[in-house]
Amino acid sequence: MSTTTKDESEPVADLNPRSTTYEFLGPPGAFLISFGVPFMTYLLYFGCSEESGGCPPPLQSVPDRFVEALSDKTFWASLWDTEASLIYLGWYAFCVVAWAVLPGDWVEGVTMRTGEKKKYKINAFSTFLFAMGISCGYIIRNGPESFTFLYQKWIGFVTASLVMSLVQAFYVYASSYRTGALLALGGNSGNFIYDWYIGRELNPSIGSFDIKSFNELRPGLILWVLVNMSMVCEQAARRGGFANVTDSIWVVLAFQTWYVADALYNEPAILTTMDITTDGFGFMLAVGDLTWVPFVYSLQARYLVFKPVELGPLRTAGILAFNLLGYYIFRDANGEKNDFRNGRNPKNLKYFTTSTGSKLLTSGWWGRSRHPNYFGDLLMAFAWSLPTGFDTPITYFYVVYFAVLLIHRQRRDDENCEKKYGKDWETYKKLVPYRIIPYVY
Repeated sequence: MSTTTKDESEPVADLNPRSTTYEFLGPPGAFLISFGVPFMTYLLYFGCSEESGGCPPPLQSVPDRFVEALSDKTFWASLWDTEASLIYLGWYAFCVVAWAVLPGDWVEGVTMRTGEKKKYKINAFSTFLFAMGISCGYIIRNGPESFTFLYQKWIGFVTASLVMSLVQAFYVYASSYRTGALLALGGNSGNFIYDWYIGRELNPSIGSFDIKSFNELRPGLILWVLVNMSMVCEQAARRGGFANVTDSIWVVLAFQTWYVADALYNEPAILTTMDITTDGFGFMLAVGDLTWVPFVYSLQARYLVFKPVELGPLRTAGILAFNLLGYYIFRDANGEKNDFRNGRNPKNLKYFTTSTGSKLLTSGWWGRSRHPNYFGDLLMAFAWSLPTGFDTPITYFYVVYFAVLLIHRQRRDDENCEKKYGKDWETYKKLVPYRIIPYVY
């Protein structure tokens, strides 16, 4: 691909054409999801917590309690916690400072429509290790009780993250109207609600600080691990120390920490993902990165605080094997893809060459399905929920949600590839007929 810059006199409209199609059912869907995501985040807490009386709480009491809460000013006031908000703001500032001061390579992303390549600072893993070191040292010095505040002030932190998401969404939307901004092809519809939600500008930045890639990996993803650590500390404080913490919550912490560490260690890999190359940054990604990831993905660990489960050696080994299988498929498939995109083919994988010269893998994991990494992701998601047992379906919400998300992404990708490759895509689908799960879907 060419890296030369297009003529600066080229009309902006040529680079930023008006979007002609909608996703998520257009503006009505964007409006509903913008309210639905915060509502669901709160609902997963009040529908599965000690405060509400169980997971789920007694169903016969839900309608009356729901109506009562909506009309109660003290309930609405309880959603805000000034101390939690200040801590959250401090956490976000810590991540920004760490990005700025910790060393890291500057890596080029893919070629954009302007012909340019944006550079990204790669130090998310260093930020993670720094945060882990500080947190673990604090816990060792002050005891598990000192790190239970994320559990104790859960709702306050959720609200703080939502406020941050809203502030960022409005800021990047307003700044997208400056001269020279490169817009996302799918975020320039002219409808405020839709463009604000989906993301109007492709890569909103403040100087060299890229807001989208920063949010993608740092404040929410690392906070997810810190939240899980707080859940372990809460259980330790209740049960008389870390020696009495259940194996189930240790398993969840280990699985999800490894997943986060792996993503951060392989930070350059996100530069070729749809989130970075195609989607704009708006409320959809902001609330997903900052609220949904740390406070919904940690549901299993939070549940195990008040509903401890002892797995025993055999069940632990089985769940571990299941998770390792998913991780192997996820990592090996991504490795094949990244090697191939970077001009390497150590496994001598077969590929199909399109009429435009593009090459599509047709063997290895990518010959088994068009998104084998999603299959590995789903296996891991199921393994993360298994330690909670089967007393409630709510702790398996993440698996269901993640399946819907990945199927939606797969369909978006197929539509984009069909537009890009035309008839060649139909030929490729005959060579690789399965979408995610080999021989099933």
